[in-house]
Parts: sequence; structure tokens; C-alpha cells
Amino acid sequence: MASVNKVVLLGNLGKDPEIRYMQSGEPVANFSLATSEQWTDKSGQKQERTEWHRVEVFGKTAQVVRDYCQKGKQVYIEGSIRYDEWTDKDGNKKYMTKIRVSGPGSRLVLLGSRGEGGGGRSQGGPPEGGRDSGPPPDDFQVTDEDVPF
Repeated sequence: MASVNKVVLLGNLGKDPEIRYMQSGEPVANFSLATSEQWTDKSGQKQERTEWHRVEVFGKTAQVVRDYCQKGKQVYIEGSIRYDEWTDKDGNKKYMTKIRVSGPGSRLVLLGSRGEGGGGRSQGGPPEGGRDSGPPPDDFQVTDEDVPF
């Protein structure tokens, strides 16, 4: 019987990523990702709730995170959920939930303008055959139609 462990998140980095290297030399990037939802309650007041996710990225994708991501950068990720369990030095059980971006079916897409969170905008016009990817207008809003799922 088949099963699926897939997580899709679109959010902003809560802090600069931390990079470490495994004994094999493979980079691992860790960062927190904030996702928010907004709604209007029954009394007409706007409400907002932010959820924080721990994200762990491996390999070449971790190199991209290291080079181009910083606090506030908007990213789209596809990964899997992992539950870590361990016992601390005092004998207490500890638990941590992580989103792992590694292997087939995982991806990380940098969003926002090139000037946000790394990767400066090149001089001159748009790339040949392409369109200008400069910053969006001040009133730009992402809608459900913009999200790739």
C-alpha cells in the first residue's frame, strides 16, 4: 500500500540560516519559516496567526540557502515532515518536528524580487528573451492564483 509524506509551505525566513557540514562534507542548512493566515472575526476585527516551522535542507539546495537566503526572504518549499525524539542529559524525553527538504520530490524556490534576501539585480535590461524581474509595485499582493499548487 502506498503512502505519502509531503509538506508544502510558502513563508518567510525568521532568521538567517545556520549552515553546518556533515562528516561527509555535505552542507546542511537550518532555518525557521513563518507562515501566516489572516481573517476577519465575527466582530469585524482583523486577526492574524503565525505558525513557525523548523526547516532542514541538505546538499546542493543547502548551498543555495547559504548563498541566497537571509532573514525575511520569502521561499516556497516542498519536503517531508520528520519527528525527532531523544533523551536529554537529565533523562527527559524531548521531541522536535522538522520539515526536511532532501531527495526526490523535495524543492526550494526563492521568491520575491532579486534584491530581497540576496542575489542582486544585474545591470541593463531584462535577460535576452526574458522579462524584467525587478521589484513588484508597492501595491502588489500574492493571490491564490499565484501559488504554484
